[in-house]
Amino acid sequence: MAKKYIDIMDTTFRDGFQSVFGGRVLMNDFMPAVAAAREAGITHFEFGGGARFQSLYFYLNEDAFVMMDKFREIAGAEVNLQTLARGVNTVTLDTGSREIVDLHAKLFKKHGATTIRNFDALNDVENLKYSGERIVHHGLKHEVVVTLMDLPPGCVGAHDVPFYEKTLREILDAGIPYDSVCFKDASGTSSPQKVYETIKMAKKLLPENTHIRLHTHETAGVSVACYLAALEAGVDGIDLAASPVSGGTSQPDILTMLHAVKNKPYDLGGLEIEKILTYEEVLNDCLKDYFLPPEAVQVSPLIPFSPMPGGALTANTQMMRDNNILNKFTDVIKAMREVVEKGGYGTSVTPVSQFYFQQAFNNVLFGPWEKIADGYGKMVLGYFGKTPVAPDETVVALASKQLKLEPTTQNAIDLADKDETKSLAYVKSLLEAEKLEPTEENLFIAAACKDKGIAFLKGEAKVNVRKISDEVSTKATPTSSKASESKEPCAYTVTVNGISYSVQVAEGEGVEVTNIQPVSAPTSEKKAAASGGEEICATLPGSVFKMLVKPGDSVKEGQVLVILEAMKMEIEIPSPQDGVVSEVRVAVGQSVENGQVLVVL
Repeated sequence: MAKKYIDIMDTTFRDGFQSVFGGRVLMNDFMPAVAAAREAGITHFEFGGGARFQSLYFYLNEDAFVMMDKFREIAGAEVNLQTLARGVNTVTLDTGSREIVDLHAKLFKKHGATTIRNFDALNDVENLKYSGERIVHHGLKHEVVVTLMDLPPGCVGAHDVPFYEKTLREILDAGIPYDSVCFKDASGTSSPQKVYETIKMAKKLLPENTHIRLHTHETAGVSVACYLAALEAGVDGIDLAASPVSGGTSQPDILTMLHAVKNKPYDLGGLEIEKILTYEEVLNDCLKDYFLPPEAVQVSPLIPFSPMPGGALTANTQMMRDNNILNKFTDVIKAMREVVEKGGYGTSVTPVSQFYFQQAFNNVLFGPWEKIADGYGKMVLGYFGKTPVAPDETVVALASKQLKLEPTTQNAIDLADKDETKSLAYVKSLLEAEKLEPTEENLFIAAACKDKGIAFLKGEAKVNVRKISDEVSTKATPTSSKASESKEPCAYTVTVNGISYSVQVAEGEGVEVTNIQPVSAPTSEKKAAASGGEEICATLPGSVFKMLVKPGDSVKEGQVLVILEAMKMEIEIPSPQDGVVSEVRVAVGQSVENGQVLVVL
């Protein structure tokens, strides 16, 4: 009996990297593994898009389009290279105008993509219409998506088989062009039985020979069981990854799944165990210097109650490490349950998963529902589309009051078109103001990544990658507190205009001042301002994103003085009163602690 051929997409270099390393893997480090994967017979890769677009500009000082070009060159012209898009959000956390949605498809085709998997986290089909049309218009294959998860216990009204059938029928009735259909469970929380029934439903509803795929994660511990259920139901393709970026928060390992289907009537992509072993050896060698977060290789029993996608989980824990607040992670995950229950049941996949996490984060740090996160608030108010069920009325009222926005039923893309700041003309003006060439690539980078995109284009981006060798080197190099016989640099703290700096001064002929870095104000300075003035403090741990005042500036009550960044949120710090700035205690880029003095009036 001939075995059914199952197409395997290797997610290692996109979702695998995102799920394990928060997307922070440098292109030159992993390209040898791409060649090894091709040698192993893999012909379908996920190679970009999703969070692996912004992360290159935010953390790697790399151009995603250059990475995609290099990947295509190594993988070869004939392979299927796939990216991930978020409907009208494309590869960002915000909605894009029609101009930006069109430019996204055009540029991804130009830079090597074959297929774009296109989803909407709310399963609002309106958000898939224009994006799907433009994907096909620019000569790409369109894989349209229904997003899956399980709801916390006691929640009803969505995320069951009838809900997915309704969504699929709406896609068909809307006439959205597509080449394949994917059921995507980013949190890995769907039960095997629901997966089986969903694939069976789709097989009956869709035209014969429609290619149907399942995507899931191991985060909740049931991914292999779900894939086996999908195979029994007739699925045509599944997504797998390679060690060390498989299992845990990522997709099941290719070798694991090959083992799981032994003596079953399925041929997984024609792949051979020995060749995959060799590929994984190369990949492990490429990534051996990268710090492997312990939470990335774990299966969590809490995830079915608080569905956090693997790709967002480690991105958030990496940011929490950056801000020295990883101890809050378990509390935030627990707090997500209520946030999901009251948020309208959008699928926990980017950007909605990030909205859930940000709101849970705020509920833990500021108290339940004391501070509505911008993205979560806009979601329950309708600015990202229609949620599967109506959000909690009390939360909607709080969001409207805090964000000063009225609820809306307008289509998200229509709202974006009305926003001047989301027009290409506006983005072009930003580039020209910085004397940057307004190429289509630069326009999209600036539109998608905003200030950080412009910083990259200006050559000001920094690399933030955790490597074992860097950690060892840092620990092994002591800072000299005074001149030594070995003539090591001497370290001092110098305060200029109220800003403290860590300065290293090398001995020798002449004086060389190196490694000038802003540092937190000493503890004694945090307690009381020398002038006896009003201290304005950080409301949560994070980093200084923008400093909007300087010593001597007159400010009004409510005027924003500093913008902090934490967990992909921009937190405005307003002045509590009229006054004059006497001190600025921090600098842009500096990490700050909760309660640390930022400005003194």
